[in-house]
Amino acid sequence: MEKSIIDLHPGLVIGFAIVVIVMLLLDLGVFNKKAHEVSSKEATIWTIVWISLSMVFSGVVYWVFNQDVGGHALAIEKFTQFQAAYWIEKALSVDNLFVFILVFGFFKVPRHLHHKVLFWGIIGALIFRAIFIFAGVELIELTYLPEMNVFGHPVKINVVMTLFGLFLVYAGIKSWGGGDDDDEQDYSESAGAKLIKSFWKVSDNYDGDKFFTVQNGIKMATPLLVVVAVIEFTDVLFAVDSIPAIFAISKDPFILYTSNIFAILGLRSLYFLLSNFIHMFSKLPYGLAVILSFIGVKMLISPWYHISSPISLGIVGGILILSVLISIMFPEKEEAK
Repeated sequence: MEKSIIDLHPGLVIGFAIVVIVMLLLDLGVFNKKAHEVSSKEATIWTIVWISLSMVFSGVVYWVFNQDVGGHALAIEKFTQFQAAYWIEKALSVDNLFVFILVFGFFKVPRHLHHKVLFWGIIGALIFRAIFIFAGVELIELTYLPEMNVFGHPVKINVVMTLFGLFLVYAGIKSWGGGDDDDEQDYSESAGAKLIKSFWKVSDNYDGDKFFTVQNGIKMATPLLVVVAVIEFTDVLFAVDSIPAIFAISKDPFILYTSNIFAILGLRSLYFLLSNFIHMFSKLPYGLAVILSFIGVKMLISPWYHISSPISLGIVGGILILSVLISIMFPEKEEAK
């Protein structure tokens, strides 16, 4: 099992927790105390802040392993593991933006309430991602088969990683050029919406930024609470792709969780920054499909051939850059209405 920062440097774990808590408190209690429409300037600033924090943290990871553990090679490996996991999660999370736009449009959520919905959606993601990642790492450690000879080479095959690899290759092939069906989806019948409706009667109209309202003496949920639930369930579904993908990068739960959370925390600002320009990334879904398939293949061949984190980072980064450049060079024409 890989050496984990949790065991080697617990102080860094505390530092990460403090940074996340302080930033969330500042976000909710200071900068966004009152619901407002997030401007492109504000979204740009916060996007830069979150990406900068992520890059600084990856530098701290390198420093910890280089200084405290004393291994430059291991420090580079951990640094690139964080970077690769971060950008894979960031790239796959961008796919969420397409769905978020559709959800907000379907429920006609006022723009000044988008931030609050995304904030509480991310709070839920902090919890669910921790469960998925830490449980997944333990499950992987328990599912190695005894060493065997395959094609004349001694290998240790992991059942879970093999299943994840097959699933990601399938998901990549299936998602190639997909996503159009989401335009016609009835989100009022999604699992999140049905869950809220099973507990409360839902009012027809929004009541400011409140999740609950009282009408004719009856306490009711507002459509805003339904939207939060839909966003939460959407994130869980997307995690089915993204969490297995980062297991191909590292088995260190701290590297996986911190990179995952930093990517997600910056997703809100990125949403507001890109929501008006999402048409400029029309070819990105194709790039994400290739990335999923690549990570799946990496998992399947790992018992025989290990693709290092720096190489994985280069391939993922190259695919993302290429898909964005092609999107800009060959923009999608808007259909005549």
